[in-house]
Amino acid sequence: MESNQNWKRTFAFIWTGQLFSTLSSSVVSFAVIFWLSVQTGSAEVLALATISSLMPQLVFGLFTGVLIDRWNRKLTMIVADLYIAAITMVMAILFYQGDVQVGLIYLLLALRSMGSAFHMPAMEASVPLLAPTSELMRVAGVNNMIFSVSTIGAPAIAAIFISALDMTWVLMFDVAGALIACTSLLFVKIPNPWDGKERAQSAAQTEFKRFFHELNVGLQEVIKRPGLMWMFIFTVFASLAMVPISTLFPLMTLDHFAGDTIKMSIVEIAWGVGMLSGGGLMSLPKFKFNNVMLINAMYVILGLTFAFSGILPAQGFNFFVAFTLIGGVAGAIFWGAFTVLLQTSLDSSVLGRVFSIHNSLIMIPAMFSLMATGYIADNIGITNAFIISGAMLIVIGLLSPLIPAIRKMGNLAKGFGMLFIMSIFV
Repeated sequence: MESNQNWKRTFAFIWTGQLFSTLSSSVVSFAVIFWLSVQTGSAEVLALATISSLMPQLVFGLFTGVLIDRWNRKLTMIVADLYIAAITMVMAILFYQGDVQVGLIYLLLALRSMGSAFHMPAMEASVPLLAPTSELMRVAGVNNMIFSVSTIGAPAIAAIFISALDMTWVLMFDVAGALIACTSLLFVKIPNPWDGKERAQSAAQTEFKRFFHELNVGLQEVIKRPGLMWMFIFTVFASLAMVPISTLFPLMTLDHFAGDTIKMSIVEIAWGVGMLSGGGLMSLPKFKFNNVMLINAMYVILGLTFAFSGILPAQGFNFFVAFTLIGGVAGAIFWGAFTVLLQTSLDSSVLGRVFSIHNSLIMIPAMFSLMATGYIADNIGITNAFIISGAMLIVIGLLSPLIPAIRKMGNLAKGFGMLFIMSIFV
């Protein structure tokens, strides 16, 4: 692990590059979403685009952690960023030629997400090797703040770019961001948790047996901790609600609130401001809460924002923006607390596998729920999709603390009532 004198400098380089990379990627993502929303106006199209982006991570994510835990994690992130930039450049060329089809966008989004299946768990698994354990919550908060700054700025930038520039140049913005991120990583050193003996032993095994053996090791690290295992399970069910709804915000604005591109940007900015606020709270030295209790409370808060948004009248756009902002705060705290929970519960040598397995497990139900949500939104109504998803999250948040293993893990024997207090005041 980095010394206390050097870890901040290391993260300064990483965060600088990630800010440019995340901002540029977010701009491109919103530009594609806005383009699809305006061109098709279909929830099913947005759902299929999201599935195209998630499916490769679902398939490859089951195995990338094994490789990440053995490979040079810095080099892995650099190669993944360059690969994503290359695919984005191909997409830019196709837009330049003027013959872009929705099906082709699906394919390129799928190819692009293959790089994310390596980059995301490599970055998450590197954090505890670089920062002191006592600072992990602050690091998670800053990471969420960087993501939030991108989420705040990206919708507005995307709207301006779409109005003033051809999609080709919007996509090239992402290529530039990836190159900056790769350059920043050249100035840092990420230690390898594997020692020479472990390398020698692994070299004696066949690639096939080693691969699935180490995948099983990652799973067993979670299974032998019942509380953590149940938290895993609940996040999988929560993804049934959260992932599909995240794709429907633009159509909710367009269809239910009769909005336009500007209003779509306002909603996305509100979510980003909430994420920024949540990350800011987590980065405060005095932000010391029980992570298990935080996670459960955020389920309830996020669920309430979804459900209330679904029952708003067509004239309630301002309230929709407010609920979205609150949901952003809850989302930032939820993911930050869950990341820290994993980082502090498991050895760093298996974190790559655990993060990649978790990322894949939460995507499995997301594939089915996305397809169902597209049907519900197009045939029953987008507002009903928000209400159903919100109710699911509220039930998960209230049910989770009742599991004995979770209560023991979070020392919640006397703290169940605090869940409701935090749901109101956090």
